[in-house]
Amino acid sequence: MLHMPRPDAVLVQAVIAGALSFAHLHDLAEAAGQSGWKAWAYPVSVDLLLVAAWRRLRLLRDAGEPVRSAWTWFTVALAASLGANVATAGLLDLGHVPDWLRILVAGWPALAFLGGTLLVHPAPAHQPGPVEESAPAVIERETAPEPVAEPDPVPALPAAEPVRVPPALVEHARKLAADHLARTGIPLDTDTLRARLGVPAAMAAAITAQLA
Repeated sequence: MLHMPRPDAVLVQAVIAGALSFAHLHDLAEAAGQSGWKAWAYPVSVDLLLVAAWRRLRLLRDAGEPVRSAWTWFTVALAASLGANVATAGLLDLGHVPDWLRILVAGWPALAFLGGTLLVHPAPAHQPGPVEESAPAVIERETAPEPVAEPDPVPALPAAEPVRVPPALVEHARKLAADHLARTGIPLDTDTLRARLGVPAAMAAAITAQLA
């Protein structure tokens, strides 16, 4: 048995609001002297700029970049849509549209094209060039440089005696290394061996040398 999809109230409300705004923009453009297909192109242009600005705003916000430019064009498109809704609600005589409104309607395509271009192809961020380091100035001295005293020779350290490792400890370490290699596929390193046996670093190094 097929189940009919339940209508989404928010989606239905969005469709109604979009249709009314689309019709108001068409009526205002037609009243301002744009007839035929040109009157229908105005609401499409406003809605496309509104959607492009909203998408750019979300991308910039997710990337952590400034969103001022996207907010500007979103506000412009929203003002055009709301302005058409208010103007066609009886506050404006559509039979006698003022000249300033005709100018705004006639100039909207260029403004929308500019906004869409800037949203899709934003200006690249300025990247400062490499800073050239100036050569240090050479200061000439008239007096002769002072002689540098030679440091005292460092006495040689006595050679360290080899660490003696009990054979039983070496055998135990060999078993640990084999078990570690079987479980991990990686040879047992000195630090891990030292931690497993609890011996000094020098003795751990000597045991590792005998296991090699």
